[in-house]
Amino acid sequence: MDKQKQRELLRLLEEDSRLSVEQMSRLLATTPEEIERTIQALTEEKVIVKYPAIVNWEKVDDNPFVTAMIDVKVTPKRDVGFDEVAQRISRFPEVKAVYLMSGASYDLSVIIEGKTMIEVANFVSQKLATLESVVSTATSFILKRYKHDGIILEDRDDDRRMVVSP
Repeated sequence: MDKQKQRELLRLLEEDSRLSVEQMSRLLATTPEEIERTIQALTEEKVIVKYPAIVNWEKVDDNPFVTAMIDVKVTPKRDVGFDEVAQRISRFPEVKAVYLMSGASYDLSVIIEGKTMIEVANFVSQKLATLESVVSTATSFILKRYKHDGIILEDRDDDRRMVVSP
């Protein structure tokens, strides 16, 4: 499959990974076998990593998670830069994402989940801040999600325009 169709396939999977192979083949004007071969190859190459569902946890009565974004200032190490400490942080089970940042007053952005704010605080103070290269941290808690991975979580249909009458 050519690179353009591969990108289109990846966009389809990103948009709705529940599409059948037959549906994708019709949308991309190719055979189901070609779709299966391409998906298998992209999975083996680690281009496709996982097929997650996006859950709006605020609609779950007993939401079991507290999510925090932690800005981390790091001293990079010679020959490995930020990679070594970022990989070490990534191994903690609480950590959901780690990003190397530019243009900010910090180096890494870490997203973690815990059961309570105290659990998150303990992670920061006992695990993250104690790492050799970590200089400082700043923690922010996510209070409400409006949009996640391009999906608007609560789309209100009510019309908020002011009624104007003659």
